[in-house]
Amino acid sequence: MTSTRRIGTEDSKSRLALLDAAERLLVESGYAAVTSRRVAAEAGLKPQLVHYYFRTMDDLFLAVFRRRGDEGLERQERVLDTPEPLRALWAFSSEPTGIAFAMEFNALATHRPEIRTEIGRYAERFRLRQLELLAGIFERYGVDTDEFPPIGLLVLMSSVSRMLVMEDRLGMSAGHAETRALVERLIDRFEGARRHD
Repeated sequence: MTSTRRIGTEDSKSRLALLDAAERLLVESGYAAVTSRRVAAEAGLKPQLVHYYFRTMDDLFLAVFRRRGDEGLERQERVLDTPEPLRALWAFSSEPTGIAFAMEFNALATHRPEIRTEIGRYAERFRLRQLELLAGIFERYGVDTDEFPPIGLLVLMSSVSRMLVMEDRLGMSAGHAETRALVERLIDRFEGARRHD
C-alpha cells in the first residue's frame, strides 16, 4: 500500500506544477512516459521534488487521477443541470482529452491494482450520480423508462463516445458520422422539441 503525500502542502505551486506536468505527459505521450525525471523536466523543477511531494510514482498517478476525477464529478453536475442535459452529457462524454486520459489510466490499471481500485470507485460514483440525475430528467421529460432505461442510455452514450474517439486516434472514421447522427437523433427525440419551449 502506498502512502499519501510525504511533505509539502496540497496547494504548493511546485506540487500543482508536477500534477499538471504529469497529466500533460500522460495524455500526450502515454503513461509509460510519466517518469519522475520527465515530470520534473516538464514542470521546470528538479527531479527530487517529485519524490518530495509523492513518495512513489503510484502516489503521483493517484493524485493526478483523483484531481481530474473530482473535477469531472463537479463538471458533470453542471452539465446535467443545463437546459439540454442529454446533449451536454453527450458532448462531455465525447471530449477527446478526457477519453485519452481515461484510456491511459485504464492501461496503467492493468498493472497497478491500487489504481484499478481507485478507477473503479470513481467510475461507480460517476455512473450512480449520472443515473440519479438522468432518472429525474427522464421523469420530467415523460420518457418511458421501460423502453429507454436511463442506465442503458448512459452506458450506450459513454461507450459509443469512447469508441469513436479511440478510433479517431487510430485514423478510423468509417461509420462515425452516421453514428454521431444516430445519437443526435435519439437526443433530439427527447430534447429537440424543448428548444422552443
